[in-house]
Amino acid sequence: MTVQHFTPEGMLQPTPYHHVAVGTGSKHIHVSGQVARQADGSQVAPGDLAGQVAQALRNTAIGLAGAGASFADVLRLTFYVTRWSPEKIGDFMTGVEAVADEIGLRLPMPPASLIGVEYLFEPDVLVEVEATALLD
Repeated sequence: MTVQHFTPEGMLQPTPYHHVAVGTGSKHIHVSGQVARQADGSQVAPGDLAGQVAQALRNTAIGLAGAGASFADVLRLTFYVTRWSPEKIGDFMTGVEAVADEIGLRLPMPPASLIGVEYLFEPDVLVEVEATALLD
């Protein structure tokens, strides 16, 4: 499988993600919304956006690995962040950068969307991550 990430000249730069991903392959992998929980359900980094971003990405990496994929195979990431405001971007990126090497997430990231939401499924959940990948 080949995934190529790039940002063509003429598109907004710099951004923490690439604008375009081109994938070739036949096996689609979708990792559902991952949050900052351990396998036993225990909460990680209560009230800490950076810590929750890092753990949600770790959990996403586990889901990808379970399907035989890695972040190198990811076409797109979607982040849902509660009560989002632009002032939170520093904490958000701190969480991404803190875990990127550990989980094999190259920066800039694959194409990504950050969507602000009022509330996720429980009040302590600050962020949720979804990933779409493609394998041969």
